[in-house]
Amino acid sequence: MEKASILHLFTAAKNASPFDVNMAYDAGFDKITTYTNVTLSEVVGLTQDAIFSRGLSGVKREAIFIGGRDIDLATQMLAATKKAMFAPFACSAFADPSGAFTTAAAMIAKVEFHLKSHFGEGLTGKTLSVFGATGPVGSCSAIIAAQQGATVQLVAYNSIAEAEAKAAAWNAQYGVNMVVVDGTTEAGKLQVLAQAEIVICAAAAGIQVISQEHLAHAKLLKIVADVNAVAPMGVQGVGVNDDGVLIAGTQVYGIGAIAIGQLKYQTQHQLLKQMLAADQPFEKPKYLEFIAAFKLARELLKSHS
Repeated sequence: MEKASILHLFTAAKNASPFDVNMAYDAGFDKITTYTNVTLSEVVGLTQDAIFSRGLSGVKREAIFIGGRDIDLATQMLAATKKAMFAPFACSAFADPSGAFTTAAAMIAKVEFHLKSHFGEGLTGKTLSVFGATGPVGSCSAIIAAQQGATVQLVAYNSIAEAEAKAAAWNAQYGVNMVVVDGTTEAGKLQVLAQAEIVICAAAAGIQVISQEHLAHAKLLKIVADVNAVAPMGVQGVGVNDDGVLIAGTQVYGIGAIAIGQLKYQTQHQLLKQMLAADQPFEKPKYLEFIAAFKLARELLKSHS
């Protein structure tokens, strides 16, 4: 009798995300077990308890998912999980804190797709400004875009020093060269928008960051993506269902939260399925994060275009 497939969900948060639990069941896992308030130092022990307890046939029927809200901690936990394993006692692991990795991957894949379809251009060399840049989705989007050759500006809203410290750490870790720009004043925001060719809006839900008046100053702007699905929208004139739709009164194409969310859902679903041994019986364990998510989101867009 084949053993049940089990997903072990580690999170540093107080609660596991119901979204992730639902996604795992829908992807085909028989059992999902959650571990909350997990510290980095506990990851090795939890991982080895999981992989040593079911024998060689059982370890191929389980996987580890890493949630939480901190992208840096999730990345460290994924690395600790991988380090704790050795053949043949190894299973796949996937980090997606707050869904940030798959959301960011879907958003940048959509931006790239519409930049190509409407302008025949790629991300390389484009000035891309990120509002909400120190949050999980904003920061991950910035890193992905920078890795694709964009000139990325992290727009500081509260503390320039805090944003600069995070940028320095991410630049060193991921081998990119993102810069921090001042968005703490209206004048600063207008200056950022005057330079931007692409804008990512990943600020807190229900806060309008960019108005029609702001867009009027953004003479170089081509694409704007907004992950806010709670009124008012983060970018005025961008509807949640917009998928490369021209914003009224501008030459800017907008991408809304539901359009991004649909690709995010497909991406997370497929990555979870990839960890099921029944789907990929002869492949080595996978260690999945935002780079894998972006590659898959890009492939999904191409296959559906």
